[in-house]
Amino acid sequence: MNAHTETRLIPGPAGVLELALDHPAQQAAGVAVLAHPHPLFGGTLHNKVVQTLARACVQQGWCAVRFNFRGVGASSGVHDHGVGEVDDLLAVVQAVAADGPLVLGGFSFGGYVAACAAQRLMASRVPQALVLVGPAASRFVLPTLADELAARTLIVHGEQDDTVPLAAVLDWARPQSLPVTVVPGGEHFFHGRLPLLKRLVMQHLRALA
Repeated sequence: MNAHTETRLIPGPAGVLELALDHPAQQAAGVAVLAHPHPLFGGTLHNKVVQTLARACVQQGWCAVRFNFRGVGASSGVHDHGVGEVDDLLAVVQAVAADGPLVLGGFSFGGYVAACAAQRLMASRVPQALVLVGPAASRFVLPTLADELAARTLIVHGEQDDTVPLAAVLDWARPQSLPVTVVPGGEHFFHGRLPLLKRLVMQHLRALA
């Protein structure tokens, strides 16, 4: 993301996992682990939406950790259709954020994975915040969020998303009374709307500080 981005390889469930860490100027408030979109459609830790999430977290004082799912970049293994990828995210959490305040976030497929991982963590640890951008509700069965997690969740979706229709996200959110922040005119990759997305994420993290 910038000249000060630290890269690291850690052990993962299917071999090594490739990480990119960006640190705030001050003592970090905690760690934000951010998941990228679908690997079979070009998703990597360098995705512009994921980088925007990382910048928002760093500017709010969090250490932002992006990582490549299995089979992407320098990460070992092969794509596992969202099952092993949840294990990948949890392995990253264990390696770089085993304790202390934690934010989980993801874009598209990564939003699905982040929601599943957050729900699995609830038995032992409540994330400070969950940030789901364009979560892939039309392609995967997103979990029902525990009430305590739902209260800490930001969902942002583009009004004109033709990859994951807004209606699919609303159908998932409606039974849980989960608010969805709709970006007028926004499409799946938030072209021209990334500054707004960054501002929404920063506001959410600030509100939960």
